[in-house]
Amino acid sequence: MQRRTFIKAMAGSLAAGPFAAKAQQPPVVGVLVSASAQGYTRVMGPVLEGLKETGYVEGRNVAIESRWADYQYDRLPDLAADLVRHQVAVIFTTGSVVSAIAAKSATRTIPIVFANGSDPVRYGLVASLNRPGGNVTDVTFYNSGLGPKRIELLRELVPKAAVIAVLVNPKNPNAEPDSKEIQEAGRSIGVQIEIVHAASERELEDAFGKVRRLGADALMVHIDALFQAQYKQIVGLAERHAVPAMYASPHYARAGGLICYGTNADEMDRQAGTYVGKILKGTKPADLPVLQPTKFDLIINLKTAKALGLTVPLIMQMTADEVIE
Repeated sequence: MQRRTFIKAMAGSLAAGPFAAKAQQPPVVGVLVSASAQGYTRVMGPVLEGLKETGYVEGRNVAIESRWADYQYDRLPDLAADLVRHQVAVIFTTGSVVSAIAAKSATRTIPIVFANGSDPVRYGLVASLNRPGGNVTDVTFYNSGLGPKRIELLRELVPKAAVIAVLVNPKNPNAEPDSKEIQEAGRSIGVQIEIVHAASERELEDAFGKVRRLGADALMVHIDALFQAQYKQIVGLAERHAVPAMYASPHYARAGGLICYGTNADEMDRQAGTYVGKILKGTKPADLPVLQPTKFDLIINLKTAKALGLTVPLIMQMTADEVIE
């Protein structure tokens, strides 16, 4: 009798075991990035911090499943489909806007939170900033749309600049529309804008050679995941070619770049993490308005300016959020 009871108990335990284990498994957050793990891992720190603020800690009560495209943007649709097959609870995307486009194309049911610098309405990712609609919401750095302002600031710093080159990645959907806006901004202040392309790390060397051949007086580096990851190489090339350059993110200036103007990406990534946490708790993406930056930081590297023979106007130094000496 005891043996029969034991066998029944074991049978019941085996039958219930897989379901009990499944019920205890933590939710999985899928991460889709157009960049490489080596170049973009730093982004996940602030995201995980935001998740922690909402009560989720990786390895304890939430798991992360990452997919990296290594700048091969044509791989993103398959990587997004793979996350959908894994039935992740939420998809977080970052890097260039192509990551978000691929994620949205892959699913209409899994919630998506994306963080990047392009206009989400322009690319059809959300219906509006206040009412995203559907299964997608966004934290936008608005970096892509700051191109015209960066050109103005660069001309203020290099007043004799007649030709300004703009480095863009032609594989990024924002390349063509943003280039047109930047060229229009240049015309409005009497500056000729020359667009220079680079779609890989190897092409960056050639791009700077073209900047020199064009006789450009200054350079603006547009926002792109490849450029963000290769910032040290780009700053080094600008130094080698002695070209005054404007960037979009603080780490350029802190690595020796001349000037940058943009948002605090770490803070925006942290807020993206809190959005992911809220969705895991049951909030619908459609009920979370697109988060926009409220402040843009201007950072100037005086040491680099001196090496280039530039005098930074006192008013620019006074209005800068950070001056590196």
